[in-house]
Amino acid sequence: MNLNISKLRNIGIAAHIDAGKTTCSERILFFTGVNRKLGETHDGQATMDFMKQEQERGITIASAAITTHWNDHQINLIDTPGHVDFTVEVERSLRVIDGMVAVFCAVGGVQPQSETVWNQADKYRVPRIAFVNKMDRTGADFNEVVNQMNKYLGANAVPIHMPIGQEDSFEGMIDLVNMNSVIFKDKERIVGPIPESMTAQVEEARRNLIEHVADFDDEIAELYLSDEDVPVEKLKAAIRMATIKLMMVPVLCGSAYKNKGIQLLLDAIVDYLPSPKDLGAIIAHDPDDEEKTVQRNPLDNEPFSALAFKLINDPYVGQQTFIRIFSGKLTSGMSVFNTNKGKTERIGRIFRIKAKEREEITEAGAGEIVALVGMKITRTGDTLCDEGSPILLENIHIPPAVIEMKVNLDDKKNRGKLGEALAKLCNEDPSFRAHYDEETEETIIAGMGELHLEIIVDRLKDEFKVPVSVGAPSVSFRETITAPFECNYRFVKQTGGKGQFAHTVIRFEPNPGNGFEFVDVTKGGVIPKEFIPSVQKGLQTAMQKGPFAGYPVVDVKCVLLDGGFHPVDSSDMAFQVCAQMCFKQAFMKASPALLEPVMKVEINTPDDYIGNVTGDLNKRRGRIEAMRRFRKGSQKVDAFVPLMEMFGYATALRNVTSGRANYSMEFDKYAPTPKDKQEEIVKERNSEKN
Repeated sequence: MNLNISKLRNIGIAAHIDAGKTTCSERILFFTGVNRKLGETHDGQATMDFMKQEQERGITIASAAITTHWNDHQINLIDTPGHVDFTVEVERSLRVIDGMVAVFCAVGGVQPQSETVWNQADKYRVPRIAFVNKMDRTGADFNEVVNQMNKYLGANAVPIHMPIGQEDSFEGMIDLVNMNSVIFKDKERIVGPIPESMTAQVEEARRNLIEHVADFDDEIAELYLSDEDVPVEKLKAAIRMATIKLMMVPVLCGSAYKNKGIQLLLDAIVDYLPSPKDLGAIIAHDPDDEEKTVQRNPLDNEPFSALAFKLINDPYVGQQTFIRIFSGKLTSGMSVFNTNKGKTERIGRIFRIKAKEREEITEAGAGEIVALVGMKITRTGDTLCDEGSPILLENIHIPPAVIEMKVNLDDKKNRGKLGEALAKLCNEDPSFRAHYDEETEETIIAGMGELHLEIIVDRLKDEFKVPVSVGAPSVSFRETITAPFECNYRFVKQTGGKGQFAHTVIRFEPNPGNGFEFVDVTKGGVIPKEFIPSVQKGLQTAMQKGPFAGYPVVDVKCVLLDGGFHPVDSSDMAFQVCAQMCFKQAFMKASPALLEPVMKVEINTPDDYIGNVTGDLNKRRGRIEAMRRFRKGSQKVDAFVPLMEMFGYATALRNVTSGRANYSMEFDKYAPTPKDKQEEIVKERNSEKN
């Protein structure tokens, strides 16, 4: 099948947890004919939430991709999680979609995770439309949500719908573009005239819409100033252009659960969100020269380029690698070049995915999102391209893991099985880490939050059949230095035969916020060129486990000043060991310090409890950044709080606000730990080793 690229829509659905994203996706699948019955998140029957853990909790954990059709257009739909622990799922989905539907709860409005997702979409410059869901719920207020979008997100949100009734009396909406009413009864939409009682309101809302569009379209501005009517097709084209150029966000309304407004949402996806052709060429880098940029147009006759954005282990076909094709054509059996690995990989089977169902195809073209089976070396963020025209696409930002947990095997015979399972999970989820601690003989897993690790442990038990028991979650600290120190270290080892010799003089300096930096200023070949990388490698190895408390070392600049070598006894290994020993000796003399992860916390609380909430945050060493009026009777508190003080916060917040507040948190940065806490942590860590 030759796909007309202008009739393709790659879209994501994203929002705060519980705003109704997955219910919207399910209704889209129903009304486009993919599903014959409606799936619900609350009874575990949602097509898009097909993981056992998603069905048990009624939330989305992994972004699911599905292909469907509407009005002669192909829609590749990605449903993303709303919980901040799975923010990497949203990040990698936004990297490959062309447009987004942002779902807002008509009662909750702009919630903490709505802002996070919106900022991520801004970063990738993703055009979006907004759907105000749950208009049938008590407390629903369409205009208030639009105001919050403009106030808190700077969205330039403009309604193209006006609700007919709200809460219990919500029946449908006025379509301000086509100027008609749409009432929903038993999954059917009934299009009719505008009720007389609403004429004045509707005219004002339509005028507001045209005023906004006139700012971006001279022809519409002339018609508006001449008091002439704006033709529907002209208005649609102008809204589409303004949406694609991120100048406005059209806002629709409905109730996904009650089947109201989904067909109009599908119409808006087709009418206003871009095709790959609308967005034009993708900008990439030349692998041989990072400064040089390369363009690839979304055409089948261009050289092939694609980004691998997700890996899933499927029990039936094995590992599936999801890719977004940006240019060229992919056929099964062809060879592609993996730029990140510098190796060629052969394409096996190609699938178009329908959630847990799959349709095998022999070729796929520019703009498509497909899954590949049989890829051996490709991982998340890798660029696949034509070997004759190599390029490097922008990678996916992976935030650091901030929380750790010890995993113990109930039966030591399962050690190999556990290793295999963890390797597969690490491949699938780049924000998850796992390693074996030789000293304590324990397996440590690390991730983005308590729920993230809870899901991983569940999957180890259910999916991979590895019986494990877990310790309490703990914080993943970092070590650094706060003062410069110069170390002169000579490594000499005689073992009867050939000896080992290396000599390095290295100055270690604090490098706040800039990670590891290695600078070679040696002169006159005091250390041969071939051994300079050995010194760097030795330093990086030593920094994986700091001498202070065994945590990774960050933010250190290492300047190689001088050294010496032996023509026979010097080797790559000798310089690696010498650099490691030099680092360990210097580190403890350079005023070492522990860094702790600090979380950005956003709390929505009724006014009555604001004192309780701020008092509790102060007890947790929290720094309150801002307090703002959120909506009538409630406020939003922005604070920065160390992660180690946030364990069990959900329960504490429930207790101090009688269950009426909610919060969201995400990693912000690593910051120095207070001296007394630092001593406590180091003492505890050292006693664990002994």
